[in-house]
Amino acid sequence: MTATLTEILLAPGTKPQVIDDCLTLIDHQVSDTAGAAIKLAYKTVSTVASGYLRKTVKNLLPELVEQLQPYWTEFTSSGGSDFGDYLAKRSDEVPEALLSVSDDHAARSDRPVVIKAYQSVRGGASKHIEAALPQVGALVQKFAG
Repeated sequence: MTATLTEILLAPGTKPQVIDDCLTLIDHQVSDTAGAAIKLAYKTVSTVASGYLRKTVKNLLPELVEQLQPYWTEFTSSGGSDFGDYLAKRSDEVPEALLSVSDDHAARSDRPVVIKAYQSVRGGASKHIEAALPQVGALVQKFAG
């Protein structure tokens, strides 16, 4: 039986590397493609709540991996070779699946500054995630492929 993404990406020896790679991906996406509002929100959260982004990625990762699992299962059974391309071709559904995780966490947050920053960028977040799908797929494939 093939291991699930959860078993692979959240394994004790792998999870810290996945978190580091996720943070690097976020940094690149914000600096390369984000608009002023996202850059400001990112800087605000990074400055006001030092360590918050790492903690958030760590906390969100299990649910994000869970959202990616059906796509990974379909991708591997189809014999595809590039998970990033596979995700990009499903750009009408994957970003919202991933955003459902952060939406849920934002709704439960007790940090007004973080909630305000998230709400200020949520409207355009889908297009930024869509732009990052090839890199998200490559990150997953690096560990699971």
